[in-house]
Amino acid sequence: MTTTATPQRAQQSANVIIALLVGSAFVMILNETVMSVALPALISDLHITARTAQWLTSGFLLTMAVVIPMSGALLQHFSVRSIFLGSMTSFCTGTLIAAMAPGFPMLLAGRIIQACGTAVMMPLLMTTVMRLVPTDRRGQTMGTISIVIAVAPAIGPTLSGLILGSLNWRWMFGIVLPIALTAMAAGLAWLRVGDEVQDKSPIDPVSVPLSAVAFSGLVYGLTLMGSSEHESLPAWVPMVIGAVAMIAFGARQVQLQRRDRAFLDLRPFTHRRYTVSLGLVILGFMALFGAIIMLPLYVQDVLGRSPLIAGLTSLPGGLLMGLAGPLVGRIYDRRGARVLVIPGSVLLCVALCGFTTLTARSPIAELVVLQTIMMVGLSMMFTPLMTDALGALPDRFYAHGSAIMSTLQQVGGAAGTALFVTIMAKASHAGGAPDMPGVHAAFVVAAGISVVAVVASLFVDPRVVASSARDVP
Repeated sequence: MTTTATPQRAQQSANVIIALLVGSAFVMILNETVMSVALPALISDLHITARTAQWLTSGFLLTMAVVIPMSGALLQHFSVRSIFLGSMTSFCTGTLIAAMAPGFPMLLAGRIIQACGTAVMMPLLMTTVMRLVPTDRRGQTMGTISIVIAVAPAIGPTLSGLILGSLNWRWMFGIVLPIALTAMAAGLAWLRVGDEVQDKSPIDPVSVPLSAVAFSGLVYGLTLMGSSEHESLPAWVPMVIGAVAMIAFGARQVQLQRRDRAFLDLRPFTHRRYTVSLGLVILGFMALFGAIIMLPLYVQDVLGRSPLIAGLTSLPGGLLMGLAGPLVGRIYDRRGARVLVIPGSVLLCVALCGFTTLTARSPIAELVVLQTIMMVGLSMMFTPLMTDALGALPDRFYAHGSAIMSTLQQVGGAAGTALFVTIMAKASHAGGAPDMPGVHAAFVVAAGISVVAVVASLFVDPRVVASSARDVP
């Protein structure tokens, strides 16, 4: 009786911990895209230009790109409880500052502090799942996590549109703050993970600035490339600086790996299963974030609909993706990744090819159907790929593998946004402003990327991950 009760209590405790982390991460990731519909209101209320207002999103993404690569080292140097409380404290502080900001500088500072907390939460969540959940249930649990990583960004614009329909923009932060404070209080009371700090050596002081310059340079360059306004700094300048720093950063990590002291261990890339899955996740995030930016532009500037309508078009697909996540996870636990990823990539391809047929007179219902098909296809890809990638790694690489994945998700999302917006601006007949020829050209390129994803899905390993508990050099 006692031997049965002990594992049951351990599993119940693990479920409470994961539920707490999932709920907290959902609230935090939601803020990544919640500002997109609010920019016109902020421009008017704070008396700023569109270029200045865009930094509320760009600054958030840049901070994420700098902090996420550090999460691998943080997860090995500090306990889950300490990182969770630090993350939530940062997020709540930033949210409070943003809600009370008297002007743009303070609002931007609040967003940056928010992003510092958000950046650590997803790697913490994925690493904790891999440590606490048995191998045969990881797919189902990661399916729940897919609600966070894909649905939250998708419904952010919808939530923003609903709030702005009747309330001031400050309520976007005011509504979130008590929820985040409740989650932090719950973590303070319930979060007990019996993990020991794995590495007590000091964090490499050379790798930290190299990582910051490398990832922020790449994301900033991609952001400038995707800007529809003229910028004084050419996009290639920060991208070249970021690329040079990235080479130096990689060389430094290879050197440190020989002594098991890497700031961000790159050895997960030596596992083919991890690398193939990660490549497909990046392609999926390019499509997801590209669609998040392109579809509202199409609805508002081409179809002439309101921001609220633009936000609501993504809601059915986001909700269905959330509902499909746990089911997809259960199928993965029984059948593996390949049986889901191949049809998922085909659905993604069908949806993006369907977007190329849209016109300036297409009904909203057609757009909603295509967007929903895309989200279902992505749900069939993200959960199996993320679970398969991390499941293929030895225990000691979980933290670094999840940090790499979370970082490259951000880079992939920024690259998708930059690519589609740049192509749209170049192909538009209205001086760079969104119009049907520009939107059509962007959708054609998106369809081409989805074809690459279909081909790449054929290389996914058909075998089910049996166990990842063993460690290897």
